[in-house]
Amino acid sequence: MIRLTLYTTLGCHLCTQLEALLTRLCHAPVTLERVEISEDERLMARYGVRIPVLADGEGDELDRGFEPERLRAWLAARGWLDEAAWRLLARELAGEAEPRVARPATLRGGRRYLG
Repeated sequence: MIRLTLYTTLGCHLCTQLEALLTRLCHAPVTLERVEISEDERLMARYGVRIPVLADGEGDELDRGFEPERLRAWLAARGWLDEAAWRLLARELAGEAEPRVARPATLRGGRRYLG
């Protein structure tokens, strides 16, 4: 199980894109803790123009994770990348394969699980 934190705000379409990419590219299930930044002035000052920001358990952050290549590199550095899924996505982005339909996230016990 991969546990990550997503700094976000309500209606963030880039955050939705990031979640869809995580579902596809991680080799293991992802538990995503969403942190709403609009309810905290300190978080707004830190993340307001950077969201979505993804953070791992050590606090290492990724800005603009909705950009597939940035997310690929970040996940690969942590050993979490599904290489076959990345190759397929890269082919889709290049127009060489039909896009895959993303699996929705589920909510269990107040936690959001991707894929």
